[in-house]
Amino acid sequence: MRYTTLPKTDIKVSKICLGTMTWGNQNTQEEGFAQMDLALDKGVNFFDCAELYPVPATAERYADTERIIGNWFEKTGNRDKVVLATKIAGTGDYTAHIRTTGFSKDALNEAVNNSLKRLKTDYIDLYQLHWPERDTNTFGVRDYKHNPDDTWTDNFNEILHNLDEIIKSGKIRQVGISNEKAWGTMRYLEESNAHGLPRMVTIQNAYSLLNRVFEGDMAEVAIREEIGLLAYSPMAFGVLSGKYVKGTEGDNARLKLFPRFARYSGKNATEATKRYLQIAEDNNMSLAQMSLAFVTDRPFMTSNIIGATSLEQLEENIESINIRLSDDVMNAINEVHADIPNPAP
Repeated sequence: MRYTTLPKTDIKVSKICLGTMTWGNQNTQEEGFAQMDLALDKGVNFFDCAELYPVPATAERYADTERIIGNWFEKTGNRDKVVLATKIAGTGDYTAHIRTTGFSKDALNEAVNNSLKRLKTDYIDLYQLHWPERDTNTFGVRDYKHNPDDTWTDNFNEILHNLDEIIKSGKIRQVGISNEKAWGTMRYLEESNAHGLPRMVTIQNAYSLLNRVFEGDMAEVAIREEIGLLAYSPMAFGVLSGKYVKGTEGDNARLKLFPRFARYSGKNATEATKRYLQIAEDNNMSLAQMSLAFVTDRPFMTSNIIGATSLEQLEENIESINIRLSDDVMNAINEVHADIPNPAP
């Protein structure tokens, strides 16, 4: 395993992070336990979760993933071996069963306290805001279109003040953002710098061979401002395993179970995937490992969040840490990207 630190901290994290959003839905508690055992044995010390999980989010299974992790901590006593990240859900119809008060002081305190109970721990290493409260282009929306009727008012300073109180209480160590844009990221950093408030150390956004949107404005922000990317969906919901274009997916494959998750399944994304598969096969790699190796070694990357529904998938994904892509492979990848740029933003 390779390691780095959360930017501007001394918190050591593996360059591979274990994603958990299938636990409690596609995976049982026992399977989640087995994944955590294997990941830790392979040197993965960084786990990412959210109160929203498992996905798809439902009231019936709300926060079951956190409960599974907490039960594993209780069973194994491994809390001190793991850098633990989780998130507070943002507002929207998708999360109305959780709360409708956004990132208010009461909401933050409620969310943190409940996560601590479920996770059976007295601290969270990295606490993240799952997506912005304001209307902006997140979750596959390519372009920003301003909504003049958006009722959101600037509350970056207020959120950081409230997070500061929670940090001082000892319940969380560091804070981060997720599904944010360049403007929101810079506003948080501006408030932090101007007022001595907690600094967002990471940003968790989608990033993969099919979605390199982060390489626009956000890559420069990440590098110059030292806010590290935690890449989610590096396998594009499993599309970049190649199993869908080869027709080898099982009945329990995510897109068979949840066909509405079609973000990475459009015509251009499928064509790009076929071309990436050929590059991988020509260079004696699986597409999964080439896709993950590409993400892990980006200069703005702190950790690559991998998820799996089987131990075999998980082991293959973790082993991608040992692959370094040659210049020839990178040139071939970039030729596809030039022809079919960001087919699944």
